[in-house]
Amino acid sequence: MFNLVLVEPEIPPNTGNVARLALATGSTLHLVKPLGFSIDDRHLRRAGMDYWENVEVKLWENFEEFEQQIESSARRFFFSTKAKKPYWENQFLSKDYLIFGRETKGLPASLLARHAEAAFRIPMRPEARSLNLATAVAIVLFEGMRQLSTIDLATE
Repeated sequence: MFNLVLVEPEIPPNTGNVARLALATGSTLHLVKPLGFSIDDRHLRRAGMDYWENVEVKLWENFEEFEQQIESSARRFFFSTKAKKPYWENQFLSKDYLIFGRETKGLPASLLARHAEAAFRIPMRPEARSLNLATAVAIVLFEGMRQLSTIDLATE
C-alpha cells in the first residue's frame, strides 16, 4: 500500500503504534537511523503488540542511504508543522512514501527546503504545537487510503 518513513524516531511506543498502522494497512515501515531506541526495546514491542514480526520493516543507516536506495521516480511527501499546504491538497497514490520527522524536532529544515513542493502539514490550532507522531501518521495514511478507496468498511 504506502511506505511510512520515520526519520530518526525517538519514542518506542510511537514507532510501535506506527508499526501496527503499517500492518493494518499493508504498508511498509521504513526506519531511518539513528533511532532513539533499540528495535528489541520492550516498549516498542508492547506498542506493536505481537505484530512486530509480521510488519515489513526496512532499516536505513541515514536519510541519504534511504534516498539513494529507493527508486528515483518514487513519489515522496514530507509532513511538518512548518509546511504551508494542508495534507488533503495532495492526491495520494499507492506506494507513495509518507515521510515524518522525529518527535522533538520534526524533519530537518534543510530537507524541507529541498522538498518544499512536496511538504504538507496537518492544520491545527496554534496552541497545539504538534500532534503525537503515530496520530499524525494515521491521519495522513487514512486520507491516502480514503482517496484510493481501500478502506475495508465492515458492515454488521
